[in-house]
Amino acid sequence: MTAFPLTWLYAPGDRPHVVAKALTSGADVVVIDLEDAVAPDRKAYARAATADLLASPPAVPVHVRVNALDGPWGERDISALAPAPGLSGLRLAKITSPGEITHVARRAARADLYALLETALAVERAYAIASAHPNLRGIALGEADLQADLGMRDDTGLDWPRSRVVVAARAAGLPPPPQSVHPDTRDLDGLAASCAHGRALGFLGRAAIHPRQLPVIERAFLPTEADIERAETVLKAAAAEQGAQALPDGRFVDAAVVTAARRTLSLARRR
Repeated sequence: MTAFPLTWLYAPGDRPHVVAKALTSGADVVVIDLEDAVAPDRKAYARAATADLLASPPAVPVHVRVNALDGPWGERDISALAPAPGLSGLRLAKITSPGEITHVARRAARADLYALLETALAVERAYAIASAHPNLRGIALGEADLQADLGMRDDTGLDWPRSRVVVAARAAGLPPPPQSVHPDTRDLDGLAASCAHGRALGFLGRAAIHPRQLPVIERAFLPTEADIERAETVLKAAAAEQGAQALPDGRFVDAAVVTAARRTLSLARRR
């Protein structure tokens, strides 16, 4: 996986031909979905098909979104997939407490875990969840479920939960979270505008549900030439003089700014 993945493409686990296409789409990470995208009578088939695929490592990192732990399928998903040699991560749907993370970490000791926060309670507990266990590698919002939980008609009220999750991830030492999916796969202008807003809030990258969304997401989160120039200036100044300092243009440089500049240049290598 790249140091900072920008695109996470979902594919339904009960449609192996769609998963196969996703693996050649150019996405940084393919997320096989056993939860919302799979009907109840197809859960067992999706689980078995995914286990077969991950019997050997695919060319692209593959995460699996397993069903919620409090339902009839989540524990079976974990038992079947945690040992798979080709599994790069388990995405845990509808997490609401740190205890759920520690429970899965005991069950799947070798798996990298990612928590999806999809309720008001989960958002309130965001930092506790984010810091629950070393095997937890990231958190993200499930915005459709969160909107339903909060009774929102659109996403205008989501900026506070979004910022809450960004701050919780940073406070727990996790990477910046990727944005939740943009549900209209044909609204690429809307997707680009939403990505720009998410980037301003501190998100890095985004989940997608169609390959046509991938180039838009990547462009939105790659640094511009101006971003690269500013980052290079910061690193040159940091190399010349230790400690906090002010640049000639008035910008203040400290350790956090240097870290951000290094991330910018790491992303710039993808251009």
